[in-house]
This record gives sequence, structure tokens and C-alpha cells, in this order.
Amino acid sequence: MLKIAVLVSGRGSNLQAIIDAIESGNINGKIEVVISNKNDAYALERARKHNIEGVFIEPLSYKSKEDYDRAIIKILEDKNIELVCLAGFMRILTPYFVNKYRGRIMNIHPSLLPAFPGLEVQKKALDYGVKFTGATVHFVDDGVDSGPIIIQSVVPVLDIDTSETLSERILKEEHRIYPEAIKLFAEGRISVKGRRAFIKHN
Repeated sequence: MLKIAVLVSGRGSNLQAIIDAIESGNINGKIEVVISNKNDAYALERARKHNIEGVFIEPLSYKSKEDYDRAIIKILEDKNIELVCLAGFMRILTPYFVNKYRGRIMNIHPSLLPAFPGLEVQKKALDYGVKFTGATVHFVDDGVDSGPIIIQSVVPVLDIDTSETLSERILKEEHRIYPEAIKLFAEGRISVKGRRAFIKHN
């Protein structure tokens, strides 16, 4: 059974999607801990409702970003975490963290990477005038939203779309493909060669 940690900053809708997939038996794994850099993150409440340990770590209590990441890693190591999932975690991990868990950190991003990395993604897509955007699950590397891509899902951009309506439709795809990527990882079906992630089909 795969031991998972989820790092969050906000409402945790992707966390909920992962929890639902585990509880339904779709993922052979267990969320051992949910860690947040925000004390009022609703994601922590979601964790508690499902009897999952929720931990708030105050960033201001640490002198540097690396010290903060070391505090998270201490918890991960104590719980023998095998996969770290970022679900709306609004901090960039330090190289120390990435190197410690390289190939074992996943993130979900609301665009078809490498298009529109970073923040305000749906606004960028609308401003650019793309006809399609979507969601990407990828491994985290040293860059921003630049790691090997595991799964993508395409969402058409409608003429009447706003950032809000587009975000809503992309989010539905996020909730579908993030658990799927975790399932593939749990089954040992993902391999990475250079920039590319390959999925072994049964």
C-alpha cells in the first residue's frame, strides 16, 4: 500500500478527489498526513473529516525556506512517505526538498504544460486566445511547472468563457486525472527517461 503525503494551502478539492479514489478502492494507497502552510486551509478540515492527520507548519517560524522544507521532510521521513502530492500548495519547493524526493513528488497544474506555467493560468490562456487548454499532472523538478509530464487532459476554451468558468471546467479534469496518475504510480507503471514519463499499459 502506497504511503502518501499531500501538501496543501487552500480548500483542497484535489485532496478530496484523492481521498475519494482511495476510499473507493481505486488507489491502493493511504494518505498518512496532510500538511499545510496555512492554518485556515479548508483542506485540513477535509483531512480531519476522514480521520487523516492534518498538520499546520508556520513558515514564519523558520529562518529560511530550506529550514521550513526540512521540517516537512522530518514528518515525511517519520511516516515513511513514498509519494508527495502537491494539491494547491502555494510554495515553491527548495532544491533540497526536490532532490530528497526526486521522482516521488507530483503536482497538478491547470494548463497544458509547457504552456502557461506559474499563476493566473486561466487568465493567461484567455488573454492569449488559445482554443484549447486543460490540466497536467507532472513530476516536480528544479524549475516551475517544468517536470516530466505524466497525464494531460484537454479542455476546449469557449467564446463565452471567463477565468472562473474555464477554471471550473479544468478543475473537473484535475479531479479525474490526478487520482489516475497516483494510481499508476502506486502500481509501478510510470518510468522516467530524461524529460519524458512513460506509462506501462497492462
